[in-house]
Amino acid sequence: MRPLRYSINITLDGCCDHRAIVPDEELHRHAGENLKQADALLFGRVTYEMMEAAWRQPAPAGARPEWMEPFARTIDAAKKYVVSSTLDRVDWNAELVRGDLEKAVLQLKREPGKGLFVGGVKLAQALAELGLIDEYEFMVQPRLAGHGPTLFAGLSKPVPLRLVSRKEFGSGAVAMRYEPIR
Repeated sequence: MRPLRYSINITLDGCCDHRAIVPDEELHRHAGENLKQADALLFGRVTYEMMEAAWRQPAPAGARPEWMEPFARTIDAAKKYVVSSTLDRVDWNAELVRGDLEKAVLQLKREPGKGLFVGGVKLAQALAELGLIDEYEFMVQPRLAGHGPTLFAGLSKPVPLRLVSRKEFGSGAVAMRYEPIR
C-alpha cells in the first residue's frame, strides 16, 4: 500500500496561513523533493484552487523568481486528486474525488506506486481523524504570526506521533517528520 504523506509550513505560534511564511530557495527545493516522492497529490478544494492559481504553467514572465521554477514544474506536472462536493469539474491534471472519503482514499492508497502527498488544513484534519496519514512533516518557520488558522483544531482524539527525522535549514526553519504510533 502506498503511503499518504502530509507536509505543511507552520510558524512557531502554530499559524499555518501560507501568507505568514517567507519562501526561500532552500525550502522550495525541499518541497519539490517531497513532491517527487509521490505519484499523486491529494487536495481539498481550497488548497487545489490556491495551488493552481500559484503554480499552473506557464507563469507570466517575471511572476516569480527563477529558483521557484523547478518546484512549479514539479507541481504543475503532478497527478492531482481533488476532494470536493462543490466543484463540478477540475482540470490541471486532476480528477474529482467524491463520496465516502475513507473509502476513496484507501482505494488510492491501494494503487501501486511511491506514495500520495496531501496538503492543506481541513482535508488533512479529516484524514488524520480517519487515521489515514502515514507520515507528517511540519516545516516550523522561525516566525510568530500572531494569528491563525492553526492545525488540527477540533480533532476528536489525540494522534500520538514518533519523530523519525529532523532537518534544519539556513533560514532557521526546521523540518520534523513524524509517523503515527499505532
